[in-house]
Amino acid sequence: MTLYPKLIMDALATVTYAGTKKNLVESEMVADQPAINGNKVTVVLEFPRDTDPFLKSTVKAAEAAIKYHCKKIAAEEGVSEEAENIEVEIVTEFKSKPRPELDKLLPQVKNIIAVSSGKGGVGKSTVSANLAIALARLGYKVGLLDCDIFGPSMPKMFQVEDERPYAVKVDGRDLICPIEKYGVKLLSIGFFVSPSTATLWRGGMATSALKQLIADADWGELDYFILDTPPGTSDIHLTLLQTLAITGAVIVSTPQQVALADARKGIDMYRNEKVNVPILGLIENMAWFTPAELPENRYYIFGKEGCKKLAEEMSVPLLAQIPLVQGICESGDSGEPAATKVDTMTGQAFINLAQAVVTVVNRRNKELPKTQIVGVNTNS
Repeated sequence: MTLYPKLIMDALATVTYAGTKKNLVESEMVADQPAINGNKVTVVLEFPRDTDPFLKSTVKAAEAAIKYHCKKIAAEEGVSEEAENIEVEIVTEFKSKPRPELDKLLPQVKNIIAVSSGKGGVGKSTVSANLAIALARLGYKVGLLDCDIFGPSMPKMFQVEDERPYAVKVDGRDLICPIEKYGVKLLSIGFFVSPSTATLWRGGMATSALKQLIADADWGELDYFILDTPPGTSDIHLTLLQTLAITGAVIVSTPQQVALADARKGIDMYRNEKVNVPILGLIENMAWFTPAELPENRYYIFGKEGCKKLAEEMSVPLLAQIPLVQGICESGDSGEPAATKVDTMTGQAFINLAQAVVTVVNRRNKELPKTQIVGVNTNS
């Protein structure tokens, strides 16, 4: 039988690329005219990036389509046995350069701070947003990554829910450009999914999306990169530890015993000998309730100084005690976090927290070696 380029192109035109919902020819993914040498066919397919989730399935589909069309033509010519000897080679190329090695990710980021909690509902995301804004107010270059893939909240807190990050070309790579507000560079999966639809993803899809927000984004030069992690200890935390050399962790808890018990688990995760991320300190959120009309009064609704006692027990600093004030909740819902109003009691509390974080980070960097990325095999 006779092989010719149009036959191969017709075969590739039957293969749909899931990334564009168009066939390979319409998607302009066939980088060059198919090469034919005797019974060998070589096709070059160009994908957006080396981490393309549809790469393997598309290559297999292209091989199968070419062999099917060759067999069909061979049957029409009455030489079906010749089609059995057809050899197909698919060469993959990429429009964007591959990701750097893990130890070369984010070379311009000086400090990576994980804001963590063992329990949900303790105000960790509120603390993360206000800490990031407060650090920016102090003159630092700050990035904030919403690591909660299943319950992203940062777009709402920053009132940028309708924003859509765009791609920029940086050193031959297509990178996501973070949204910037209040001097903070911000990324969240919330920018890419409907806020009214549940994210029904398996763990692998969630961690893959998180890696893209870290490694395929133009974070640029940062003094502090704040990671707002989901509650508990999960695949997301492990992915962060296996992807980034985290400078230190800040643990957020409320004063009551049930929250403190989970905070201990969070501390233990970072202090595990296979992880070995320094605990920079604890933050006691909702430390007391102060009504707006009685600013001097304190009501210890969730217990008194539980986080302070835990900090002493675990030999870590207590970085701040943030009061429960109606304005903090209202500010977050309105897209104007408390730290944007430095003339208020809560605004000043977050400025003080940011200054405390700067102090403990500087001390940590002087006294301890750089954190190492956790190895992939955590069972050894």
